Amino acid sequence: MKKLISILLVAVMLVGAIAAFGSCGKKVGVKVIDIPLSVEKYAFAVGKEDTELLSKVNEYLKKIQGDGTFDAICDKYFGEGTPEKFTAATTADASKNQLVVATSTGFAPFEMVDENGKFYGIDLEIAKGLAEYLGKELVILDMKFESVVTSVQTGTADIGMAGLTITPAREEMVTFSDSYYNASQVLIVKGDDTTFDACKTVEDVEKILDGLNKDTKIGCQNGTTGETYIVGDLENPDGYGFKGLPVTKMGYDYAALAVTAMRNGEINYVILDNAPADAIAKSVNE
Repeated sequence: MKKLISILLVAVMLVGAIAAFGSCGKKVGVKVIDIPLSVEKYAFAVGKEDTELLSKVNEYLKKIQGDGTFDAICDKYFGEGTPEKFTAATTADASKNQLVVATSTGFAPFEMVDENGKFYGIDLEIAKGLAEYLGKELVILDMKFESVVTSVQTGTADIGMAGLTITPAREEMVTFSDSYYNASQVLIVKGDDTTFDACKTVEDVEKILDGLNKDTKIGCQNGTTGETYIVGDLENPDGYGFKGLPVTKMGYDYAALAVTAMRNGEINYVILDNAPADAIAKSVNE
């Protein structure tokens, strides 16, 4: 019950964030600067010793990509299809035959939960199908994004399905499945901000970003590639090679909260994965 209440509170918080108006009562729109700042691959995380599950996950991914199921799921979120919402257990029980999935809702369109505690999203629909394919009961553990990989590494969860980018640092902790989605980082600005309108290339965008200073606040979701892009990782030999930005980073537990902070004038910009950026922009601009 405690977990269900937690899920419902997160759902209400995120719905409120996405639907929020600006501080003056006027709806503040946003726009995505559709120029990739990075390119990365999403995959699912399993424990390093769980070779059997890894094999089954890759087998299932190959199946749904071959028979059209994966495209049909994506069409529900990027096309004209209707998302499938469902309920799932939220408590692991070692005495049962379960697939325990670690995720972090609020990352549309990959993992979401509504006000009634029903789950949906590309990753979570895949999770539901995978559990059925394995003949297991699906359990979804909803947590902060930065805890997902750790929960798999420590055995709290069997698999992490949370829009996870394959990185060398994470590969030291878990094993990744075959990649199923290519993503990129993009910049989100207020709808009336023209700063980046003339940009045609990533170099154009980065030239402006590099000219900013600590007075500029850029938001991101904690633990994501967007955060690394802002703070930089040149000192990490296994990192992305991001030089970082001369700005003040503002981290948030959920992407929608970062966008709401920007709309309310608390921060200047947001850097986020392209798919959730597009989903949030569509929601707040309707």
